[in-house]
Amino acid sequence: MTGLDDFLGRISGLYGIDDAFLSLAQDAALKAGPEWERAEDTRRHNYLKVLKAFQAAGVGDHHFAGTTGYGYGDLGREALESVYAEVFGTEGAIVRHQISSGTQAVSACLFGILLPGDELVVATGPPYDTVARVIGRSPGDVGSLREIGVRVKEVPLLPGGTPDLEAIEGAVGANTRAVLIQRSMGYSWRRALPVDEVGWIVEAVRRANDGAIIVVDNCYGEFVEKEEPGERGCDLVCGSLIKNPGGGIAPCGGYIAGKREYLDRVAARLTAPGQGAGIGPTLGLNRLLFQGFFMAPFVVSEAIKGAIFASWFLETLGFDTMPRPGDRRADSVQGILLGRPERLISFCHGIQAASPVNSMVLPEAGEMPGYGDKIVMGGGTFIQGASSELSVDAPLREPYACYLQGGVAWEQVALGVIMGVDRMRKDGLI
Repeated sequence: MTGLDDFLGRISGLYGIDDAFLSLAQDAALKAGPEWERAEDTRRHNYLKVLKAFQAAGVGDHHFAGTTGYGYGDLGREALESVYAEVFGTEGAIVRHQISSGTQAVSACLFGILLPGDELVVATGPPYDTVARVIGRSPGDVGSLREIGVRVKEVPLLPGGTPDLEAIEGAVGANTRAVLIQRSMGYSWRRALPVDEVGWIVEAVRRANDGAIIVVDNCYGEFVEKEEPGERGCDLVCGSLIKNPGGGIAPCGGYIAGKREYLDRVAARLTAPGQGAGIGPTLGLNRLLFQGFFMAPFVVSEAIKGAIFASWFLETLGFDTMPRPGDRRADSVQGILLGRPERLISFCHGIQAASPVNSMVLPEAGEMPGYGDKIVMGGGTFIQGASSELSVDAPLREPYACYLQGGVAWEQVALGVIMGVDRMRKDGLI
C-alpha cells in the first residue's frame, strides 16, 4: 500500500487535511479491497462485452464523421446504435445527442407508447423527482401524462427496498399498457435495484399481462453489473450519456434501447411521425460517443470503487450510508445521510473544492427545473451536470441526505469525500 500512503501524504501536504481523517481514509481503503476486486472483475467482463460489440459492428474511422441538416444516411449513428443494442441485449437502439437528459429519455419512452386512457403502473415506488413531473403528480405539471388522460398507479417497494412482486402482479391488469421500473435510488433513501430483481418484476408483469410494455429507467445502472435489463426481457431501457455510458467523454446525449416495434413509436415522438429514427444529424460528435462508450466500463468501475471507499470512510465517522459497506451495488450512486441542511451545503463545498473546474465556487441551494425542492450540487465537471464525473446532489428536505455520483478515478472520489468531511469539520458541523 506504499502508493496509497504516498497519495494520502500528498493530500495532507497540498490541502492541509486533518491527519486523523487521513488515517481513517487509509483504513477505509484497506477494508474496501475485496469489494474493489469484485468491481474490477465486473469491469473486465463488461470491457470484453463492449469490445466485441464494436468489432461486430465493424466500427471504422469513417464512422466518426458527422452529418448536418437532416442527418440522412448517417453511417456512424447507425453503427453506434448497433453497438448499444448488442451490449444491452436488445433488438435496436436510439442514441442521440439531441436527448439532453435521462428524464428526457424516459419521457420519450412513455409518451411514445402511452395514449390517452392508457394505464401506467410504476412498479418501484415514487419515481425520481423530475420523472414524477413527467408522470404528473400535481396539477401544475403542464404537459404531463396525467394531463393527457393517462391513469397512473404506484406500487411501493417493500421495507428494505425489494420489489413487492405480489402487489405488482395485483396492480397490473388487462388494461395496463406499460410498467415503469426505476433502478437507481434517485433522491430517495432506498437501495438500487439489481438486474436480477428487475427480472423478477418482468416475470410478475408477464404473469399478469403478457402484453404490457416494460420500461426501465437505467440511469446510473449501466455497467455496474455484468447484465443489463434488456437481457432480462425488458421492452425499453433508457438512460443518459453524461452518466455511466458516456464514460466521462460524451458531451451530451441519451439512449433508448429495446424492441423495434416500440422504438419506432418512441422515435416518432422524439422527431416526428413518418421520420422517426431516420433523421438526426450527429454534427461531428460520433467519435466522442463511441469513445465514451468504449471507456464506460473503466470509468464506472472507478466510480464504484470511489463509492465503496466513501461508504467505508463515512460509516467509520458515524454517518449512515446507502449502500453500506459490503452491500451489493446496483447503481453508481452513494447515498450519505448527513441529517442537517448545513452539513449538506458544507459537504458540497468540499466536493467542489476538490474539483478540477470551478474549484473556487461555493455552491448554494437553489431552484432547478423539474424539482419541487431547492437543490444544492457540488462538483466542477468538464461537462455541465455530468455525473460520470465526480459530483454530489442534495435536495434540501428530510432526511437531509446527499447523493454522491461518478468519478473518473477512485482517488478523485476519495479526495472529494475527505475534503467534504474536512470542510464540515472546519465549519464546526462535526
